Formats: sequence, C-alpha cells, structure tokens
Amino acid sequence: MGTHVVVGSGAIGSGTAIELAEQGHGVLVVTRSGSRPDHPGVRAVAGDVTDRDAFARLAAGADAIYNCANPPYHRWPELWPPMAGSMLAAAEASGAVFVTMGNLYGYGPTDHPLIESDPLAATGPKGRTRADMWRDALAAHRAGRARVTEARASDFVGAGVEATTHFGRWVGPLLRGRRIRVMGDPDAPHSWTFVGDVVRTLAVLGTDERAWGKPWHVPSPPAMSQRELATRLCELAGLPRPGVSRLPDGLLRAAGLFVPQLRGLEEVRYQFDRPFLLDSSAVTRQFGLEPTPIDEVLSQVLRARSERETVRGAVRPAAA
Repeated sequence: MGTHVVVGSGAIGSGTAIELAEQGHGVLVVTRSGSRPDHPGVRAVAGDVTDRDAFARLAAGADAIYNCANPPYHRWPELWPPMAGSMLAAAEASGAVFVTMGNLYGYGPTDHPLIESDPLAATGPKGRTRADMWRDALAAHRAGRARVTEARASDFVGAGVEATTHFGRWVGPLLRGRRIRVMGDPDAPHSWTFVGDVVRTLAVLGTDERAWGKPWHVPSPPAMSQRELATRLCELAGLPRPGVSRLPDGLLRAAGLFVPQLRGLEEVRYQFDRPFLLDSSAVTRQFGLEPTPIDEVLSQVLRARSERETVRGAVRPAAA
C-alpha cells in the first residue's frame, strides 16, 4: 500500500480518495480550501497546485498523483496549463505515477465510435488544451521522466453531479413533471459515463503498471439518446413519459453572450447534434472493468435524491 495524492474534492476527486482509502492506501487530498470527503482514511491540506515548489513538497514520496481538479469551464485554456504542468513536474520529481482525469474534447468531431488510438484533432480552445495536456504528459513518459496515464470519460451521470452536468440539471425538473429542453438533437445516440465507474477506473490506473503510458476510456454502457435517458429515469420513478425538446440553437448562443459557461458549450455542441459514441472495450479487456448498468445508475440517482429530500424535510422548521 502506498501514499496517493488526489487533487480536487468534487464528485470524482472525493470518490477516488475514498476508493483508494478503502483499498488501504494512504490518501492526501489537496484543494485550495482544504476540503475533503468524510472518511477516516483521507487527510486533506489546503494548497495552490500552481505553486510548483509548494506542490512538489506536498507530493514528495507519493506513489501516485491524481489530477481530479476542475477549474472554471470557460477559463480552461488559461488555468489548465499551469495546473497540469505543476502536477506533471511533481510526478517527475517524486517518481509518482501521474493519473489524469480527462474527457473526450481532445478528439474533436468524429463519425465513428471513439477508441483510444484516434488522433487528438480538436480545433477548439478547450479541446486543444486537453489534447496538449496529454501530449505533454506522454512526452515525459516516453522520455523516461515520468510514468503517466489518463482516463477519458463521456458526459457524467450519477448521484453527486446534478449541479454540474447536462443530465444532472434535468433531474429536478423531470421529477417535478416538467418538460425539459436539451442541447442538440434529443434523439441522437450519446454515450454516458457513470461517476462510480470513473472512480473505479482511476484507482486501477494509478496502481496497475499495465495502464501506464496510455489513455483509457472509462467503461460506459450502451449509448442512449437524451430523450431515452430522460424517459428511463421517469419510468424508474413511476412517472409519465416526459416531454423533451431541443433548445433552440439561437437561444443558446444568445444566452452565451451573458453566461461564459454557456458560451463555451458552442465548441462541443457537435457531441449532441449527431451520434457521439464511446468504445470502452479496451479497459474491459485489460482490467476486467465493466460498466454499471444504466438502470442501476439511475436508481442510485433517485435514491440519493429521495434521501436528500427526507433530510431536508426532517430539518425544516415547523410553521409558526
């Protein structure tokens, strides 16, 4: 068992820290605020990952460093390079394996199910940023300066990401019986990735030398359109079939004039305008990791929401 440093305490960072601690590893979570998941095997420290010297000291002696950070979406080209560069430098100095939580932006538009050997051909600023992060890490690996790997996932589904994902933002309105409007074609097949499967994959990549020097797609279930996913959630909740329609492209562009996060979505709208499919068979063949069935994922979302509502009801003050 070793010491594992996890940067970030969102759903992925916290989940990865807990998974590693449950396996018996020592885990240190690094965030600006010093926040951490509630687990006795996880320590936390406040730190600025862009401070190379300070972060290198925190990571000294680590067996693995996990990049689970999530800077503001509209500032990726500005914020990611110094963060990723500092983590890679710390991995080089400490000998730790550098594990990055990536996504599919670097590939750019495709007309086939994505595989790990596809070229990183993105032309937009966020896609190029993610592609450059992997190229820099891989160059260090090939030069013998570091051991690196990367997990790549499609859009997240699962409990804990309701406020930050396309799927998550639908859940409340759908369970209140409201119509939703989605980006792109509601009926285009789309791959979705369960956050729990991301966590399991990251823990494997950081501890199995067969993973190093390559990117890996997180195991993901068969593709479903946005309409199909919303409908299945409602079916499992015992609700009628929902209304799902396309958000007008012009409205999305207009909103982007005032909301930087929405403006950034224009770059990746192609993922929802056409089939967007992920082939994750390589990670299953190599490590035996299987995707969690979508019904199990959606049932977890419903249970978590029900538990939160129960807690809120229990603490709501009585009317005067």
